[in-house]
Amino acid sequence: MHFSGSDCHSPQVVPVILSGGTGSRLWPLSRTQQPKPFIPLPDGENLLGKTLKRVQALPHGGRLLMVTNRDYYFLSRDTIASALGADHEDRVEYLLEPKARNTAAAIAAAALWAQDQVGPEAVLLVLPSDHLIEDAAGFCAAVGKAARLAQQGYLVTFGVVPSRPETGYGYIAQGAALEGGFVVDRFLEKPNRETAEAYLAGGQYLWNAGIFCFTAKNLLQAMSEHAPAVHEATLAAWAQGQANGDTWWLGKAFSQSPDISIDYAVMESHDRVAVVPATFDWNDLGAWEAMGELLPADSEGNRGHGELLWEDSRQCVVYSPERLTALLGVEDLLVVDTPDALLIARRDRDQDVKRIVERLKGSSHPLADTHITVHRPWGTYTVLEEGEHFKIKRILVKPREKLSLQMHYHRSEHWIVVSGTAKVVVGKDERLVMTNESTFIAAGTAHRLENPGVIPLVLIEVQSGAYLGEDDIVRFEDIYGRVEASAPTP
Repeated sequence: MHFSGSDCHSPQVVPVILSGGTGSRLWPLSRTQQPKPFIPLPDGENLLGKTLKRVQALPHGGRLLMVTNRDYYFLSRDTIASALGADHEDRVEYLLEPKARNTAAAIAAAALWAQDQVGPEAVLLVLPSDHLIEDAAGFCAAVGKAARLAQQGYLVTFGVVPSRPETGYGYIAQGAALEGGFVVDRFLEKPNRETAEAYLAGGQYLWNAGIFCFTAKNLLQAMSEHAPAVHEATLAAWAQGQANGDTWWLGKAFSQSPDISIDYAVMESHDRVAVVPATFDWNDLGAWEAMGELLPADSEGNRGHGELLWEDSRQCVVYSPERLTALLGVEDLLVVDTPDALLIARRDRDQDVKRIVERLKGSSHPLADTHITVHRPWGTYTVLEEGEHFKIKRILVKPREKLSLQMHYHRSEHWIVVSGTAKVVVGKDERLVMTNESTFIAAGTAHRLENPGVIPLVLIEVQSGAYLGEDDIVRFEDIYGRVEASAPTP
């Protein structure tokens, strides 16, 4: 994917975007099934889309690799289609993990892909998909420096010049000067407040940005030396893997890799690590305070998104896009309102929101994982209401898409078409269901829903039965590869 007209002069790189992570500190907006890279920002875009656009300014050799979990494959494809358009989305290739195992395994797998597809000297630029960087020119200049150091045999990381005594980031201590950067003296854990203030005053410390650059060969050599268990698992997963067009499916051995970051696995142990100080703006949107910085402040320091009414309130951050939110006589509050969950916290406790998520996960609460609107490869469904033995959903099927041929043991379904035309298979019968028409599917009956038209299909689904969980589903055929090998034939 080479974009002409770029004023960025540096060695060609292979961008590798890591797309995943839960972003638990941004709950209730970020959840397991729609994590931080995919959540809508106040301007309507998401972080993955912004990362893709930023990569467009880089000179590279025609390929971009997206490494993501299989659960986020279709979310990633949808974002790429929206951000890049039809002219460039076909230049992106996908490397799919069967299970999330942190950044060391993901990056090792990407290096194996690059070694096989581009060559061992390929320079990889590894980018998290959840960073916000507006200064494209400054970013491009830093990448050029990092790529040149990578060609000299360094494993390169990026360090952000700190602007405050931040306790939520790891730090990097700079050592001897290099052309374009510095030798890394040491990596430092997230500090307490007093230590962070000392780092800020010292001048030689940088925030660890989590962006990396190295050749495929050098990364794999370092991985073999410092993290052999990761290296062996990813080698086996690559050997077991299968390719299908632009998509590479890693084998099940990937799940045996240790769950460890690239920092711990390699960067902190290797003897040839460099850091490029980043003068560009950088925001990892790690918590709600950082999200608030994207919003304009009023005269009292309040920042908000949505229809808001402030009365005698100061220094609050409010995210409430769905309905009017009024604050009266309060200060230093964080308020996040979504259709199914409300968070109210002291503003200085935004780093602790993950503790709420941990408690929800501990009790297996569904709101740790899903929104009331759930994205699927074929479209979305929204739970409108549910009670004992019934659930009502709004289903949207994108044009030319179709759900799997499936069956439910414990529930029946009634579909009413609101707009568009549905192609419905029930048992051995197939028919078109038009707007304001309906159909019924009895429990135990194989069925399929398809949108044959060019506009979205919207319908209301009424479920009834003794059990209405999403896991009551047997798929017989599925164009998205979600059928288990042992699935029966209807």
